[in-house]
Amino acid sequence: MQIQVTFRHVEASEAVKEYAREKVGKLQKYLDGPMEAGVTLSVEKHRHQAEVNIIASGLKIHGSETTGDLYSAIDLVMDKLEKQIRRYRDKLKDISRRARKEIQEQPFKVDIFEAQSLPEKTPHVIMSQSLTAKPMDADEAAMQLDLSEDDFLVFINERTNSLNVIYRRADGNFGLIEPQ
Repeated sequence: MQIQVTFRHVEASEAVKEYAREKVGKLQKYLDGPMEAGVTLSVEKHRHQAEVNIIASGLKIHGSETTGDLYSAIDLVMDKLEKQIRRYRDKLKDISRRARKEIQEQPFKVDIFEAQSLPEKTPHVIMSQSLTAKPMDADEAAMQLDLSEDDFLVFINERTNSLNVIYRRADGNFGLIEPQ
C-alpha cells in the first residue's frame, strides 16, 4: 500500500500527514489487492481542502471535501470514499449472486496464428486464445470493461442467455454487440 501526502499552500505537518495516512490505510480492508493513494491537502484563505485519489485493482475512486479545519476535511472525505467503496462492493455482490443462480459459464475459443506464417495480401486470424464467458448483465459488463485495460469483453447476457460482446469506442463510450 502506497500513500503519498502532498501539501499545497500550507506548511507540511508530520502530525497531519500521519493522520491522513492512518485514515486512508483503513480503507484497505474494503479493497482487494494493492492500493495506491494520493492525498492532497491545501489551504486557501479559511478553506481547508482534502482531496484523495485511490487506485486499487483497476478501481479508481476520487473524493474531496472543504471545511474550516484540515482534520475534519480528512474525516469527511474518508467517509465519502468509504461509502463509495461499500456501494461498489455491494453492487458487485448483488450482480454475482444473480449470475450464479441463472446461468453457468460457457467456454469459447479464439484462434491465434503467427503473423510471419501468413501471406500479406489476405487477412487471417493471427492469434487464438481460450476465454470463459461469464454470465452478467450489460451494466455489469460495462463496469468490468471500464475497470480493465482491455478493449472488449465477451460475456453471456443474463436476460437473453446469449453470447454478447461489449467494446470500448474511440469516443470513450461503449458499444454492445448482440446476436440476432
